[in-house]
Amino acid sequence: MLTHNHPERPPTAGLGPCLRQWRALRRCKQSHLAELLGVSQATVSRWESGVLHPTGAERDRLTVLLQARLDTAADRQLARLVVTSSLPVHLICDLTHRLLACSAARARQLRKAVADLLGVSLWPAATPEIAAAEEALLALGWFEGRLFCHESETRAQAGGLVDIRASRFRWTRLRLSDGGFVRLVETIGGGGAGGAGQSRRGGSGGPSNRGQRV
Repeated sequence: MLTHNHPERPPTAGLGPCLRQWRALRRCKQSHLAELLGVSQATVSRWESGVLHPTGAERDRLTVLLQARLDTAADRQLARLVVTSSLPVHLICDLTHRLLACSAARARQLRKAVADLLGVSLWPAATPEIAAAEEALLALGWFEGRLFCHESETRAQAGGLVDIRASRFRWTRLRLSDGGFVRLVETIGGGGAGGAGQSRRGGSGGPSNRGQRV
C-alpha cells in the first residue's frame, strides 16, 4: 500500500526551464509557441519564469510537446544499452517519468512485466524520499543544465504501481538527439536511510562516464 501523499504527476516547476530550452533549440519565439498552444505570449513568459504553473489541459499540451522521444538511431541505441545491461537500471523521460527502457535486473526488482510499464509514468510509485529528491532538483539547477548527476537514498515500498527496494540511487540527465532529456536511473548500493543527496555539476564537457556502466 502507498502510505504517503503526493501528486499523481511530477512537480511542474521544471516545465519553465524545459520550455525555454525547447524554444531556444528550435529558434521558436514566445509568440509563435503561444499561438501553437492557444494561449497568450504573456502566459508563456510567466510559465518560463516560474511565476505561473500550467494546469489541466495546458499542462497536458506542454507535456506532449516536451516529453522525451527515442526517435533517432542514436537514441534507440541508448535504450538498447539499458535493456541489455546486467545491472539494475532504467531510462525515463526526465520530465514525465515515463518508462522508456528497462534492464532485466531492474524488471525483477519492480516485479512487473516491462511490456506493461513501457510508456507509463512511474511517478505514482515514488517514495517520500524520491519525491523529496525530485523537489530538490529545481533549486540545484537540474532543469537548467547546471547539474547532470544526483545521488540519494530511498526506503523500500511495495504494493503500488511497482515495488521499490531500499537503496542508494543515481540519476543522470542525458540529452537526446532532438534536444529533449531522459534520466538514467541506476542502483548504486544498499540504503534506505533517506540520507542527503549528492550532486555533480555540469561543465563544458558534459557528464563524465568514468566509473559508470550501463
